[in-house]
Amino acid sequence: MSDQAIRIIAAGVLLVHGLGHGGALAALAWIRLRPGTPTGDWLAARSWLVPSLPGDTAMTLASAFWIVSLTGFVIAALSFWGVVVPGSVWRPLAVAVALISATGIVMFFGTWPMLNTLAALGVNVAVLVAVLWLHWPPQATFGG
Repeated sequence: MSDQAIRIIAAGVLLVHGLGHGGALAALAWIRLRPGTPTGDWLAARSWLVPSLPGDTAMTLASAFWIVSLTGFVIAALSFWGVVVPGSVWRPLAVAVALISATGIVMFFGTWPMLNTLAALGVNVAVLVAVLWLHWPPQATFGG
């Protein structure tokens, strides 16, 4: 696979991962607006870490994690492509947002479908390993 193809896939993963947080937001909104209706394996936000957290507070906190993650990963992907902000921004932004996303996932672990949870954690770990440990890619942006 060419370096260009790998870069397209990497940027796509950042973008899709960001948009995936929108799915978690939509699930929270559905649960709030239509309580008692079938949601598959999606449950109302609750934290095993802070079990005394009231339901509305947990929902607000989880929503904040997913809004920041959605926005951050989308901007990181666009920065990787050199579209919205300087290409040098994507690395620190992707690391920060991966940490925020992982923190939210761990804090609310067990609330959402396990496959979604593990996939999201896997992408966050992959971003952290690629950027911090492997220092990938050598150039800062998609076009670089």
